[in-house]
Amino acid sequence: MKFICSSFPFKRIFALLPEFNPEDGKTVVKPLSSGVGWWAGACSVIYDDATRRFYLYYRLRKPRELGRGTTCRVAESDDGINFSTIWEATKEQFNSESVEKASLIKMPDDRWRLYISFVGEDGKWRIEMMEASSPGAFEPSKRVKVLSPDDVGVEGVKDPYVFFIGGCMFMLLSCAPRPKAITPELERQMHATADVYATGLTRSTTALATSYDGINFEWHGIVLEPNPGRWDGYAARVSTLIYEPPVFIAFYDGSANVEENYEEKTGLALTFDLRNYIRVSVDAPLLKSPHSTGSLRYMDAVDMGDEVLLYYEYACPDGSHELRVSIVKRKHKL
Repeated sequence: MKFICSSFPFKRIFALLPEFNPEDGKTVVKPLSSGVGWWAGACSVIYDDATRRFYLYYRLRKPRELGRGTTCRVAESDDGINFSTIWEATKEQFNSESVEKASLIKMPDDRWRLYISFVGEDGKWRIEMMEASSPGAFEPSKRVKVLSPDDVGVEGVKDPYVFFIGGCMFMLLSCAPRPKAITPELERQMHATADVYATGLTRSTTALATSYDGINFEWHGIVLEPNPGRWDGYAARVSTLIYEPPVFIAFYDGSANVEENYEEKTGLALTFDLRNYIRVSVDAPLLKSPHSTGSLRYMDAVDMGDEVLLYYEYACPDGSHELRVSIVKRKHKL
């Protein structure tokens, strides 16, 4: 499957996307075992000019009955393909039932931060932050709260994607809206399994928050919602951006219903202001795996100029998910 058609009969083409076939991607991290529920992915990848190395965050998950998201790691690489682990933490170090996606970022003062989502002791997804002098020195015991669902009137916040524009930090994240008519029983049902997104009692949307210190965030609310009746009718979760001035190309995870909650596919949207999104993938996802459930999700992009490295969680024939990378040539405007 090609990424996007390149044979246009006209010249007014802007923000051209690279072509790639996810089946040709290279395996970066394999899951701990085979079969449904064994995943490696939910990644965050950046390239550091100072060290000339790639740094990768990812989590390892087991089936629910064996512990869910049990381990998270940071690894480094010279080529963006072959990584060596430099940091690891377990869900027990977060007093959590499951750890999930994080966002790894290097600050202007050269310190490193990891914005990580996990299930809090109240059974709700939340986002906290660790800071260190290097990406291998994070200490879970010294993390600070960034966003909790009760702070912003929702039922869950997770899967942060953090980046700078000028001196302002932006965070796109998955948000579980609070039902309008909530009761104590409904509240119990939503969080009894410590994963509100898997209950069908809410949906997975994309929200935006901004900050000038990376700790105190202003909540701007939901910016991308599921599209009822479509392939992305239950979830619409932005996972990464590629900037092609003046537009941001947004890749997002979508699912039709709660049964596909853990097996999302990747769609495409465009935005000029990070608040209003134009869907390109209206009738079907842009990218999916040819195997098992077809899941291809949690994409992250590293823009190297003439090349873009695309990392993604990919369903394997046995139902597990592995982390892959495709290195593709950037297309320039005609």
